[in-house]
Amino acid sequence: MTLKTRITDDMKAAMRARDAARLSAIRLLLAAIKQKEVDERIELDDAQVLATVERLLKQRRESIAQYEKAGREDLAAGERFEAELLSAYLPAQLSEAEVDAAIAAAIAESGAAGPKDMGRVMAMLKARFAGRADMGAVSARVKSRLAG
Repeated sequence: MTLKTRITDDMKAAMRARDAARLSAIRLLLAAIKQKEVDERIELDDAQVLATVERLLKQRRESIAQYEKAGREDLAAGERFEAELLSAYLPAQLSEAEVDAAIAAAIAESGAAGPKDMGRVMAMLKARFAGRADMGAVSARVKSRLAG
């Protein structure tokens, strides 16, 4: 079963259960997927659907931070719910040790010597970590490794 099919099945289940909040969040995700398909005139595969989920999840995290900063806990709670729902579609997250090992391997493999080689290392890691790690945190760790 493809990820897109799983999302569609979850939408149908939410409809049957009359779970309005869940249904709304899943419809938002499906709309983003459909928009990407229409814009690019392609059928998205699992990797592209995963990238869409990650993009929406990043938007939710940014919104949560903004709402909390503005003291709007009610809106932040809604965004947290959507972020939690979106996270369910991501593969299992890597542990800290696995991320560190992959960073070390990518640095050795690319022959990175300093901060100027960070782009090369991050390109390798992005392909390996698709949806399995927070790339912002990985980027910070790679930067500190290459700087020191």
